[in-house]
Amino acid sequence: MRLLTGGYGAEMDGIGEGIGELHAGAADQSLAGSALAFAGVVAPVDGSPSWVARHPTLEVIYAALESAGAVQAFRRTGESRYERLGPPISAGEAVCHIAVAPDGSWLMATCWGDGRVVRMTLDAAGRPSQPSVAPAPVDPYAGSGMSVSTAVAEAADVSLEAAARALREAAGEEYAHLIPHLGESRAPVAPELETPVLERTPHAHQSILLPGGAVATTDMGFDLVRFWRPSGAGMRAAGQVVLPRGSGPRHGVWHPSGHLYVVAELSREVFVLAPDASGTWRLIGGVQLAGTLDGDTAAELAASSDGTFLLAGVRGSNTLATVRVAGAGEQLQFVALADSGVDWPRHHVVSRDTVLVAGQRSDEVAAVALDLRTGIAERVRSRVAVPSPTCLLPIR
Repeated sequence: MRLLTGGYGAEMDGIGEGIGELHAGAADQSLAGSALAFAGVVAPVDGSPSWVARHPTLEVIYAALESAGAVQAFRRTGESRYERLGPPISAGEAVCHIAVAPDGSWLMATCWGDGRVVRMTLDAAGRPSQPSVAPAPVDPYAGSGMSVSTAVAEAADVSLEAAARALREAAGEEYAHLIPHLGESRAPVAPELETPVLERTPHAHQSILLPGGAVATTDMGFDLVRFWRPSGAGMRAAGQVVLPRGSGPRHGVWHPSGHLYVVAELSREVFVLAPDASGTWRLIGGVQLAGTLDGDTAAELAASSDGTFLLAGVRGSNTLATVRVAGAGEQLQFVALADSGVDWPRHHVVSRDTVLVAGQRSDEVAAVALDLRTGIAERVRSRVAVPSPTCLLPIR
């Protein structure tokens, strides 16, 4: 199995020098269960290529140059060599994710720094151009806040912990202490140990391509999952789901059951979203990543190969949380926390019985065994030094 690696350079406190190549397992195998080897930099890049995506049909890849705020295309020119394809295209402050349309006609870039969601058209050679910025979000919690009755109505179909959190938010500081932490595995902590809440500004983090051409984007700063439809060279808003205040939705994964699962970075929960009969997406459930520590932040969310489990990376305690998909996909059950094998598990990829985990701060990638029966990460099978890895992209 071959993968490309994205990472942080010196201007973002990393030691990376561009896009790298990682070999996982034997050269003649498609699985990642044995030794890891880092083949070095295949595309030198300034600007910290923190996310890398590929074109569906061309030998072209795209890097989110986070510190430069731009998207750069690269064309493959050799077995392990890529060259720039056209100039960098400005996206927005701290662009951190790219998703490419299945037909290769456009890509979506999301920007953590200014909350921009940007669509760029791709020409026949795969070069991006014509950036179109989607309408900016509006903070759903601006103003006087949510009423208790609204919170009860919106929390009726979600997990106990999510319902309790919504009620405490609606009650305000004066009465929040009267509402118990229903269903939450949480001991009281001193106020100074609580996870800090982001300033209420937009922070777009990921685009998730959905069947039928729709796109979901997460906004950590405004606690939103927004939905879009391509329209001309831009995107047309097609609804949004408001998550509990301060939860910080980061990354998500669409499931074959028709549900969208979203991990919240700050509250360390996984939410379940689904469309109703009219096609309107709604919050229908969720689960807390029990046992995580105050100050931890969730990162990537990935499904097991058969879709039975979800694995969430948790930075701080440096763990992998396993969640079981139950019912018809509308229910989630927390299973366990396990050691990720790295420091600051920024991103991970599941390949059958192996999880490849990018340790941003330990400058390494670890291959962790995965128990297919329980979905729980086990021992580290192999590890290799990789400079400040933030993204792993399977290419073969």
